[in-house]
Amino acid sequence: MTDELDHRGTRHAVVVGGSLAGLLAARVLSEHAERVTVVERDRFPEGPDARPGVPQSRHVHVLLDAGQQALDELLPGFTGELRELGAPRVGMPEDMVQWQNGRWFSRLPATTHLYTGPRAQLEWLVRRRVLADPRIETVQGTETVGLIGDASRVRGVLLRERGSGNPRESRTLKADLVVDASGRGTHAPDWLAAIGAEAPHEETIDTGLSYATRMYRAGADPDMDALGFNVVPNPEQVYGGVVLPIGDGRHLVTLSGLRDDRPPTDDDGFEAFAAKLPHPVLSEWLAKATPESPVHGFRQTANIRRRYDRPGRRPAGFLATGDALCAFNPIYGQGMTVAALNAVALRKALSDPRNTPTTRTVQKSLLDSSKQAWDISAGADKNMPGATGNAITARAVDKPVGWYLGRLQQRYGGDPVVGAAFRSVLTLTAPMTTLFAPAVARAVLFGPVPRTPTEPPLRRAG
Repeated sequence: MTDELDHRGTRHAVVVGGSLAGLLAARVLSEHAERVTVVERDRFPEGPDARPGVPQSRHVHVLLDAGQQALDELLPGFTGELRELGAPRVGMPEDMVQWQNGRWFSRLPATTHLYTGPRAQLEWLVRRRVLADPRIETVQGTETVGLIGDASRVRGVLLRERGSGNPRESRTLKADLVVDASGRGTHAPDWLAAIGAEAPHEETIDTGLSYATRMYRAGADPDMDALGFNVVPNPEQVYGGVVLPIGDGRHLVTLSGLRDDRPPTDDDGFEAFAAKLPHPVLSEWLAKATPESPVHGFRQTANIRRRYDRPGRRPAGFLATGDALCAFNPIYGQGMTVAALNAVALRKALSDPRNTPTTRTVQKSLLDSSKQAWDISAGADKNMPGATGNAITARAVDKPVGWYLGRLQQRYGGDPVVGAAFRSVLTLTAPMTTLFAPAVARAVLFGPVPRTPTEPPLRRAG
């Protein structure tokens, strides 16, 4: 049977999961299908409130530059609407007090910006825009429990009203295309096995990192004009701390540690844990701030990549996107951006006039759009102490590249050329090769290590 995704004749597409990735996939599919159904196990809130199915929604989220560009492409004017809602925009490195690799960063003029508002706010804005399309409908409070079809082609999904434990109560929803956007906890490998298909190979790297988050209202501090803090862990210093504004004078504070020393989720223990960071500046900020929420913990931080792009006995008409395809350690703040990049990749693959899209080629395009984010998060995590998983095997190229990147990171915090290049890669707006451009390579290989502040730069220089 042909593997072609004849999107021009696709009458009905089903998206499993009303996540950011699912909503954006539905937005793209509405350009090709007669109708699109988003199946969501929760019920969508009316306003910008958290969904129970997004346990990370209480934690820090950032939208990187590449995600902003992708969302504006998919939903024109999106970042303007985000600004109108009051989402803070943080310039890097100018607006942050950052510690990494044993040194404080100079607060040089910003070369990139992050949106740091609540995830629920951003997701609500996407949901409002996407679901305004009459071609897109939702089935809420309903779980997807399987696929219809066989190893050659998927023809729909099996649904069950959430809370019903009786498998006989499932019903079918036929579709010409099914997209799994159900998140890192996806059951799609089991669904595929049940119809005689082959589950994808999974690559994993797990540092055992866990983190805890609490909302605070910042105290007055005339000696500080920074918008937040970022203490970045590394193999020698494994504790992390982030303070970011979410609007209305509120901040989210996230503390992280590895599996042997996790941040507590009780009030006193949480603030005491901040003393483990390499400088007391964050503890001093907490002492002046007023807590406005309980402490919430999170431990599911493994990097997981499902290789649907590899050969195997898999059906046509089934795709995976978002965390169901490639999930990252959330500490790197890539998830929302990659969900948007996946949707842009889906649009390009389905609209390419030069090639007839097939399940495998489209799936490969989706995975390729997440590759750089994977290389960053997995590449950093495999060097952390105690990291486990089947994707931590060293390659011959790792040693020379690691030597070069070590020199680069020594200069990242104070050299404007190196810093701008590195930030453009980290925010996914420039390829990895940017780090080896002539001007960057000269500074890395021959330039001195720049002087940076010896104490936290609470105010901009000058």
